[in-house]
Amino acid sequence: MMKRLLTLLLLLLPAGCTGIPEGLDVVDDFSLERYLGTWYEIARLDNSFEKNFEAVSATYTLKPDGKVRVENRGYDTKKNRWKSVEGRAKFDGPSDRGALKVSFFGPFYAGYNILALDREEYRWALVSGHDRDLLWILSRSPEMNPELLEELRRKSAEFGFASEELRLVDQSERAKGASDGE
Repeated sequence: MMKRLLTLLLLLLPAGCTGIPEGLDVVDDFSLERYLGTWYEIARLDNSFEKNFEAVSATYTLKPDGKVRVENRGYDTKKNRWKSVEGRAKFDGPSDRGALKVSFFGPFYAGYNILALDREEYRWALVSGHDRDLLWILSRSPEMNPELLEELRRKSAEFGFASEELRLVDQSERAKGASDGE
């Protein structure tokens, strides 16, 4: 009996980490093809899996089988070395909505919700996890116009996130402590 209960719990656990934060919605008319490529983390609500990381980026590529490959990369300032992890992403519902789920560990998925997006150029995005504890401001370039960053901070506050706790991510060469080739 205990083994069955544990198995059921393990099967239900991943479902609890997907979905959209209550009361919010994701962008519609979303184009995965336009979203593919590299995104730089400009600011984030700190989380345990990015602790001590600077110069963080995520690259999305379409694999020949139609699945999306995700590579997250960052410089660990405590260990003075680059770290990267490869995962996969898929839509959490219709493919024209910015609701995805990503997995870096087997069958376990987490919500990846695009709450706001530069519709014209796909130059910036405001992305959350399944709740209001995870939030990222992303850009196609390592730097963001300060006025735009402030606008996205305000928008995150309107969405109910702790915008005052957003931490800027150092994307400078100094933050990396090493060249990109390491």
